[in-house]
Amino acid sequence: MQQISIMNERDMERALTRIAHEIIEGNHGVAGLALIGVRRRGLPLAQRLGDMIERFEGKRVPIGGLDITYYRDDLTPIAPQPLPGATHVPFAVDDLRLVIVDDVIYTGRTARAAIDAIMDLGRPAGIRLAELIDRGHRELPIRPDYVGKNVPTARSEHIEVRVKEIDGEDGVALVRREA
Repeated sequence: MQQISIMNERDMERALTRIAHEIIEGNHGVAGLALIGVRRRGLPLAQRLGDMIERFEGKRVPIGGLDITYYRDDLTPIAPQPLPGATHVPFAVDDLRLVIVDDVIYTGRTARAAIDAIMDLGRPAGIRLAELIDRGHRELPIRPDYVGKNVPTARSEHIEVRVKEIDGEDGVALVRREA
């Protein structure tokens, strides 16, 4: 297996800083804004974006964590007995402009599942999508509004995102399986 570094810690910080500024600009400030991170790695990314937004705007935006396990349409390929995490959205989503935050967008199925899960919580004013990495290969008509880096990949390749909060270090690698 071959790993090619795509982003180091500093690259990730720069990408998240840019995304935070784009979210603020697209929302015309932080009024009515909330972030929802998709568990696992989307949640620490959402928390980092929230910290940056607070630093830039002087106001804290609400942040929640979303488990989408039972909303996925591909449970069996992932694991025969998936272990769901916890959804923790400590605010009403009604009439808020939400930004779903995740690490990698591939087919679009995770984003669709996250939208379905959010709609079960209420009716937001709007939903946007922020992804650290867009690797292409969409199967659904879903496109992120905010992207840290576009990384064209082959279907046989994999993107591995590492975050300090879970993995002890930050970084993104393209993983190629040896033939």
